[in-house]
Amino acid sequence: MAGGPNPFLAGIAGRCPNCGQGRLFSGFLKVADRCAVCGFDLKTADTGDGPAVFVILIAGFLVAFAALAVEIAYRPPIWLHLVVWLPLALVVCLGLLRPLKGVMVALQFHNRASEVRNDDF
Repeated sequence: MAGGPNPFLAGIAGRCPNCGQGRLFSGFLKVADRCAVCGFDLKTADTGDGPAVFVILIAGFLVAFAALAVEIAYRPPIWLHLVVWLPLALVVCLGLLRPLKGVMVALQFHNRASEVRNDDF
């Protein structure tokens, strides 16, 4: 895969980690079984909870510190915090989840990562 696409760019764009052209996802977060362009088998992709952990950390950092800065500067009522920060947290989480999952899937294939089985020893 040395000549393949950049895994970060392919993952963020939601493209096949092998050819960089086909679609990586068949749904919002469901990885396609095969690349429609090159036929690359994507069924073995398993990122587990990795993307969700990174999304929680990134979104939590951004939203929490923005809310803290607004609280210190303006002291708005709590209901305004809820009306502003909860939807923003949802949008940030949903906006980051697919690209981060794409990057993790692409890096998994780029680095030939797989689960260890008992017969591997």
